[in-house]
Amino acid sequence: MSEPAQKSHPTFDLADRVVAAMRQHGSPSYPRAFEVWYAHLSGEMPAISMAMNAIIAGSDGKVGVADVDSLYDRFIGSEHLARQAERTSLQVLGEIDGLMSLVNQALDSSERYHGRLTAMSDEVPPTADRQRLREWVEALVMSTREEVVRKTQLESQLRDSSNEIRHLREALESTRAEALTDPLTGLANRRHFEEMLQKTIDQSTLRREPFALVMADIDFFKTFNDAHGHLTGDQVLRLVARTMKDKFKDKAVISRFGGEEFAIILPEADIVAGKFGAETVRQALLTRELIKRSTNENLGRITISLGVSAYRRGDTAGSIVDRADQALMQAKRDGRNRTVTEETLEATSRVA
Repeated sequence: MSEPAQKSHPTFDLADRVVAAMRQHGSPSYPRAFEVWYAHLSGEMPAISMAMNAIIAGSDGKVGVADVDSLYDRFIGSEHLARQAERTSLQVLGEIDGLMSLVNQALDSSERYHGRLTAMSDEVPPTADRQRLREWVEALVMSTREEVVRKTQLESQLRDSSNEIRHLREALESTRAEALTDPLTGLANRRHFEEMLQKTIDQSTLRREPFALVMADIDFFKTFNDAHGHLTGDQVLRLVARTMKDKFKDKAVISRFGGEEFAIILPEADIVAGKFGAETVRQALLTRELIKRSTNENLGRITISLGVSAYRRGDTAGSIVDRADQALMQAKRDGRNRTVTEETLEATSRVA
């Protein structure tokens, strides 16, 4: 007689579905990818499901490393950080409430002490009555000692609360920095880029100052990633990020726009300066060879394509990004490993 089949647990069923879906769609199989697929198939995050379905529909069913990282950063990572920030904020508010309670205790204690001193000053015995005078002085000393002890305890508690609030504030600032940073490359993430781009547009409009925007994309990254694995792909992303940080001034805002694409805001730069900066990075990458850490294998050089646009009065974030993106697409059509500016693109269009 066969044993009755055990009823499967819903969580295990979902985990099996996640693994099967990852295999079906050629998804990488590291923890972050599992979390993305789990969120998608569980139905707990409709927004990530919509985005995942759009990726699947637009890429012949394939979901790569860049897609997974983008979905994680947009939906899951930001949610984790938001919850962490909320918890820390609540802790700060709790500490502030405790601090206010201690302050109120200190004020009440001071009032009571002042009241006792006032009452005792009205009852000072005559100097001739030495016994009563001695008792009065002893009562005054005892009351003062008690007040000193209470004040010392309150000062210690206030100091502890103040230090805790300082630590929590630092944690909150760290959480905010983490929420605006791409964890893989250490660059600004897309959220930070969008905030800074709007801020730069507002400043340029007010001060009538120029700025340039560079959009960059690693050439043949998906092919490279598929051939050598996502760990080596991560090494490529970090190499490009490090090269950009080495070559641009501190004033530049360098961000990982998504996947293998980067965006760079260059304040006070016109289209010529923007192209010069883009070419500096492109040329620098050509001098660097990528060595696979696990095997010490030389994988050759990494190339990037870049598009450059410059701020025009009346620009929105969408319009200036679109022009840089169009120039980037032209650089890819022209054979990759080159920089194209919006001016070159417009001149070509006029000739055509």
